[in-house]
Amino acid sequence: MLASATITLGAEPLTIADVVAVARAGARVTIAPEALAAVAASRAMIDELATDSRPHYGVSTGFGALAKVQIPAEKRQQLQRSLIRSHAAGTGPEVEREVVRALMLLRLNTLASGRTGVRPVVVGTYAAILNADIAPVVHEYGSLGCSGDLSPLAHCALTLMGEGHVRVSSDPNAAPVPAAEALAAAGIEPLVLAEKEGLALINGTDGMLGMLCLALHDLGALLRVADVAAAASVEALTGTDAVFAAELQDLRPHPGQAAAAANMRAVLAGSGLVQRPAEGEFTRVQDAYSLRCAPQVHGAARDTADHAARVAGAELRAAVDNPVVLPDGRVESNGNFHGAPVGYVLDFLAIAVADVASMSERRTDRFLDVSRNHGLPPFLAADAGLDSGLMIAQYTAAGIVSELKRLAAPASVDSIPSSAMQEDHVSMGWHAGSKLRRALDGLTRVLGIELLTSTRALDFRVAAAAGEPGPATAAVHELFRTRIAAPDVDAFLSPDIAAAYELVHTGAVLDTVAAAIPGELS
Repeated sequence: MLASATITLGAEPLTIADVVAVARAGARVTIAPEALAAVAASRAMIDELATDSRPHYGVSTGFGALAKVQIPAEKRQQLQRSLIRSHAAGTGPEVEREVVRALMLLRLNTLASGRTGVRPVVVGTYAAILNADIAPVVHEYGSLGCSGDLSPLAHCALTLMGEGHVRVSSDPNAAPVPAAEALAAAGIEPLVLAEKEGLALINGTDGMLGMLCLALHDLGALLRVADVAAAASVEALTGTDAVFAAELQDLRPHPGQAAAAANMRAVLAGSGLVQRPAEGEFTRVQDAYSLRCAPQVHGAARDTADHAARVAGAELRAAVDNPVVLPDGRVESNGNFHGAPVGYVLDFLAIAVADVASMSERRTDRFLDVSRNHGLPPFLAADAGLDSGLMIAQYTAAGIVSELKRLAAPASVDSIPSSAMQEDHVSMGWHAGSKLRRALDGLTRVLGIELLTSTRALDFRVAAAAGEPGPATAAVHELFRTRIAAPDVDAFLSPDIAAAYELVHTGAVLDTVAAAIPGELS
């Protein structure tokens, strides 16, 4: 989606593509008129409760374990300011700009639902800040995932008040500036928060959901790259594509497996290197699991991602706040801010990512071992012994995979009580999202190293007149040779690994394959 696109909130449910468009492409947001009307109607209900002598949580009381403390009317603006200031307690590295924009969009989407009780001016101001490309400084540590992502969202809420620090440019070297200064430059008036609005600004799972949406978008592409890489390795190791036949995959009818196998068949079509033995001809009976079972592993990862996407879809239709304003005027406390649904699938995806990367590293390793690479030189070195070839590239991949295994340990099984035991079970969903993003970066690097290895192996196969690669792998090989030299005497290897990473990360590999074969990879 282009940066000039506009996403209208309150008319239709948000999609993952909408989140990516705003977070990464700078798409603008606008609020549907009917949504603004619903916001105004729910605010009228809050205003009525604010004059009630009875205590109402978040309107005339303290928060969390202090919910029994009733706050007089003249101190309620201070109550909201104190809530935001005290909850903006993050520390550690800054969170990526795209994550901040995603969580801001998702909080704005809930504010526009008419279920939170904020004034229309809050919705308008939040949208204006997002459209002005002002990104609050949010820190890595601070959220327990219950009640939602309190600290990250509080740092964003500070910006609405003209407090805290923000970044006004995507330039990573530009220093943060005071929020008041950035708002003034954009012509945005800071807010003085009224009853209930502080809670509405911070009681949501928007950070973890934003990371889930971005991760699903990235993982979809990486799983297609994994299919390409696996097929290229089958080819350069002179394996067989017979095991990827549709009728064999149909015997185990997982949709992800079928899609992965179809992709691998498409990539291997026309190859003169894969084994397609004639009747009675002796050949290898079976390839190793890392080659033969790639559709099963990649397919399981796809099906896990599909489940996670269904969870994300439900969350994108949700209005998470506590308390909420119901259509009949009741203001009710609830537990919808608990991050378990999102935390679980973030952890599931980290497991899948680690396993896909593990299988990729095993294919890389096979290329380097003369007892298993079927005629290739040791470590794919041009002059083995004098040169080490890609020996240490495999070390790099192995080290990343080891880290991914640690990142696959679930965050959502952990819990630590907070708020004087009022919040005695938390989701750790923010942490699950953070480690998944690191895991996806690792998978990108591991797949890049596998493609670096298989394209190097192709040079040796072609030089030995073993056969010609198929159109897809030939095109990927040519792409890699635009950035990475053919095998020769050992040279500085780190830049080659970095180039391979960029070719995967930027989508160049998938674009190249799409141009080389008919149809689209699924």
